[in-house]
Amino acid sequence: MKKLHFLIIDPQRDFCDKNGSLSVPGADNDMEKLAKLITRLQTQIFDIHCTLDTHHYFDISHPVFWKNGKGDHPDAFTIITAPDIENGKWKATNPQYQQYVLDYAGQLAANRRYPLCIWPPHCLIGTRGHNVVPVLADAMLSWEKEQIAMVDYVTKGSNYKTEHYSAVQADVPDPADPSTMMNSGLIQTLEEADIIAVAGEALSHCLKFTVEDIADTFDEEHIKKMVLIEDCASPVPGFEQQAEDFVKNMAKRGMQISNSADFFN
Repeated sequence: MKKLHFLIIDPQRDFCDKNGSLSVPGADNDMEKLAKLITRLQTQIFDIHCTLDTHHYFDISHPVFWKNGKGDHPDAFTIITAPDIENGKWKATNPQYQQYVLDYAGQLAANRRYPLCIWPPHCLIGTRGHNVVPVLADAMLSWEKEQIAMVDYVTKGSNYKTEHYSAVQADVPDPADPSTMMNSGLIQTLEEADIIAVAGEALSHCLKFTVEDIADTFDEEHIKKMVLIEDCASPVPGFEQQAEDFVKNMAKRGMQISNSADFFN
């Protein structure tokens, strides 16, 4: 029997509920389809890895961390660049972090992935929005009971000084915090799988960067084991092109594309 692993990215209420603080259009339907898929394949799934975006209210990508010359916090979806910080357009609300944010924005620019984006506070520790959306939580709990196994929950994002889109490493790792470094344990576990079904939110951000980072550590044969369940993932509005480019580029690298009705049938 082949080792079928599921890698589910951030299936949380703040992303997947229509009234979530960072609701992704279509994510509620994605999770319903994913839950049905997991139920259908319940006895054939070897392992489930579920990542959880896990933030403090005070976070470098949340408005409260920043202010302008008038003392106002930025609106959600504001982009803050290194020049914005250098010229004083935006600065750290707490002055002790001013030099840090200058250095941080410079490192983000050097990474050439994206600039700093301010998001609505989301997936806050201890809140309802941090929870897995119920329909999927129920399906995974049923799998645990049936298989006498445990879902591998992987938290990310609790270090307030760095963004953590990818589940396997922060965008600017903090040398003092091992949780921001490369998650080699998860990667090694996925290497042992025969098939890795990938789903979750959002296709344009956390799923994209997680898969890209994992693929960059994989050889070509391992990448071919990855299967994107395309109708169980949606992009953040305004970032559709980023999601499309990701799917095309990963398909060229060997990742397979399927849907919840056809996969493993």
